[in-house]
Amino acid sequence: MKKLYFIINPQAKNGRCQKVWRKLEKILNEQNILFEAFFTAYHGHGKEIVHLISEKEAGKKIVIAVVGGDGTMHEVVNGAVANKHIQLAYIPGGSGNDFSRGFGIPRNPVAALYHLLRQLKEEASLIDLGKITNKDEECIYFVNNMGVGLDAHIARKVNLSKIKKLLNRISLGKLVYVYFLLKSVFTYQRSSIEIIIDGKHLTFDSTWFVTVSNQPFYGGGMKISPNASPFDGQLNITIVHNLSRWKLLFVFITVFWGGHVAFKEVETFTGSEIRISSPGMIQAHADGEDIGCTPLTSITCRKFLPILSKASGQE
Repeated sequence: MKKLYFIINPQAKNGRCQKVWRKLEKILNEQNILFEAFFTAYHGHGKEIVHLISEKEAGKKIVIAVVGGDGTMHEVVNGAVANKHIQLAYIPGGSGNDFSRGFGIPRNPVAALYHLLRQLKEEASLIDLGKITNKDEECIYFVNNMGVGLDAHIARKVNLSKIKKLLNRISLGKLVYVYFLLKSVFTYQRSSIEIIIDGKHLTFDSTWFVTVSNQPFYGGGMKISPNASPFDGQLNITIVHNLSRWKLLFVFITVFWGGHVAFKEVETFTGSEIRISSPGMIQAHADGEDIGCTPLTSITCRKFLPILSKASGQE
């Protein structure tokens, strides 16, 4: 059996991830599974832990399972991309858990653990990643999606908020995205944005946001890009523009089942290289984590990362 490591974010979901881990640890011990566990202590620590494990194992094939939220998975992915002998797995322990939705992983942590233990006997799926290059030539990978505009503004507010902790206490953590949308929709300043998709130049006025997706879900279950797949070698682009503030609220309701794509103010494209720029700097995020501002370039890294999941669609 492949050697199994866990990276746990004890602060995920307002500390409730610690209880999740205790349940999982008990099962692992009862089944005599050999494993090692590491706990993140600060922002960016997940990526550092991956490097430590990689150095320790010196090229041996290992599995690292993330127990936490999408932000923790984002950190671990960015640590694992340089280490091709590492296979990743995920057990949802955060508020949004969009990775589990997009990659066919049970959202119940115990069920996800048993799913992982079964998958250890199988070959990992090679999935696409998105790779962002910013104006400082820094490279950042995303596994779910990246965005520019209102969604990045909301993601930053969510990550800094105390409301998120309160809602997590009553198991309503994913509603924090709804809360900050309602709070921001009447104050957010829209902007024109220029996008170059595989060499084709497009300009959009009064743009709310641009989202580039590798899988369908973001924001705690919103189906922002219904047709996105991490196996097709393409990124899916969703642009919302020239939409009144009140109509945006109506369109937002439909995002949870992907109905927003029917509106004329919502335009969708696919491409393998997307350049995004704007007259002024606009906030950007990757997997819900703040990554600075425009201009940015995203490209597809095809079949780039081995993931243990039941997701299908490989070519």
